[in-house]
Amino acid sequence: MSIQVSAVPASIQNATDKKKRCLAEFPPTIWGVHFLAPTFASDSGKDADDKIMHQVQELKEEVKRMLIAPSETPSEKLELIDTIQRLGVSYHFESEIDEILEKMNKSPPFSTDGNPSDDLNLYTVALWFRLLRQQGHKVSCADIFNEFKDETSKFKASLISDVTGMLSLYEAAHLGLRGEDILDEALAFTTTHLESAVSHITPHLAKKVTHALNRPIRKGLPRLEAINYISIYQEEDSHNESLLRFAKLDFNVLQAQHQKEVSVITQWWKNLDFSTKLPYARDRIVECYFWMMGVYFEPQYSRARWFLTKVISMTSIIDDTYDAYGSYEEVKLFTEAIERWDISAIDSLPDYMKPIYRALLDVYDEIEVDTTKEGRPYCVRYAKEEMKKQVKGYLVEAKWHNEGYIPTMEEYMGNALSTSAYSMLATASFVGMGKVATKESFEWVTNNPKIVRASTVICRLRDDLMSHKFEQKRGHVASLVECYMKQFGVSPDQAELSTCFHQEVENAWKDINQEYIKPTAVPMPFLDRVLNLARAIDVIYKYGDGYTHSHLLKDHIASLLVNPMVI
Repeated sequence: MSIQVSAVPASIQNATDKKKRCLAEFPPTIWGVHFLAPTFASDSGKDADDKIMHQVQELKEEVKRMLIAPSETPSEKLELIDTIQRLGVSYHFESEIDEILEKMNKSPPFSTDGNPSDDLNLYTVALWFRLLRQQGHKVSCADIFNEFKDETSKFKASLISDVTGMLSLYEAAHLGLRGEDILDEALAFTTTHLESAVSHITPHLAKKVTHALNRPIRKGLPRLEAINYISIYQEEDSHNESLLRFAKLDFNVLQAQHQKEVSVITQWWKNLDFSTKLPYARDRIVECYFWMMGVYFEPQYSRARWFLTKVISMTSIIDDTYDAYGSYEEVKLFTEAIERWDISAIDSLPDYMKPIYRALLDVYDEIEVDTTKEGRPYCVRYAKEEMKKQVKGYLVEAKWHNEGYIPTMEEYMGNALSTSAYSMLATASFVGMGKVATKESFEWVTNNPKIVRASTVICRLRDDLMSHKFEQKRGHVASLVECYMKQFGVSPDQAELSTCFHQEVENAWKDINQEYIKPTAVPMPFLDRVLNLARAIDVIYKYGDGYTHSHLLKDHIASLLVNPMVI
């Protein structure tokens, strides 16, 4: 289905009409035509590529041998797995790592019977706990961490001098579940003392601690964390040169693939010409790709990234149309057209909405052709239904805004979990994953499982807390902050800093951790998509609305899509 776009609608050009609309005046894209430049993502030549791939394969086999070889102590094997994961190359060795950790789950590398072995140190125990929890093993935190408490049931003061051990415990504490008080205590204890330790430890260790306090492993996007850890690992005297070289080469190989993908996606976006035809909307295709690359970076998910990036970019345009330009009457028409999901409905829309509607249907039609050929015609049906729910949620917000209504917290959250887009994106993320995404997995993801709800809570609260001031300047629909202010009669600062919001976010992370405990409702790759959505929103909205004010993400995007790793 080709895209025929009409000229810039007169309503957008008309200054009188413009005054009647709540225009956001979003900043323009910061990337210009960078990702369309002829030299961008250019091929280095087949011979050079073949040589690099040969090196990568040889180093991969060497690392695999290291992984499966016997080690002198279990702690050495744990450290190797941790290093491989943090360097961003563990996706090559998933089965080997699963097997090793399964054995360590059955036979812990230390004693917990009251007679500590030589390996019962805080660093090793916490590392063992974190690696097993990450893999979904149901290991008890109380049984092992009580060993590090004194007779008053507080963590021993002697641990304060063991910064490496405290850092390991700090990272482990982020794998906690609701009700695991000892991990809450561990997080408070380690955070306090690690913050104090930064000023008097070695620069190398301080770099590790500072990064962890800002971005614990559990909440970090794998590719960004790999870049950071490579810079740390190469400074260590004990680093393995083959493993380091493998991580750098693998990063560059994947980056080349990602560069080609973002170049093609950017060309698609340019052809739509929305920046000209819909100047009220955010032009953020590169940021959309970065976001979805956070959901899955692995090479086998290229098609999935392509589809999901198109979905989120269209969602962004629709979102801005509903709350930054369209009248209530216009968005009602658009909602009805989406409910029909038929190209014939386009005739009922205002001219400026027609290219949006056509482009949206094209995106889903294109992937539907592929999934039908695979014998999975049901996939796109689930994705469409979630998009319909999304748009209905936008209409509710538009109605509130049109009426000047500020809903209760309960009303707001009941609708806002849909308009966060995360339930819709979680469903759409399964579509391009191939035959492993069965009908059962789609039934699961569309029935509001705990992990999806938790991810949407993190998204909604992070988004609202960081974007509400900018949004309210133009008369945006009330955010969670405004609802809270009205309901509890507090000031904006009090609402913004309300501990209940932050506690909700932390509880949501614990719910995500809970859903990883085996036996899981669906295979781990599907849980990883939802976890990575939560990680992405935490990164993008850490210091503000990084999507709208995209200069906040510029360094992250450049490190992943522009600057290769120096070998």
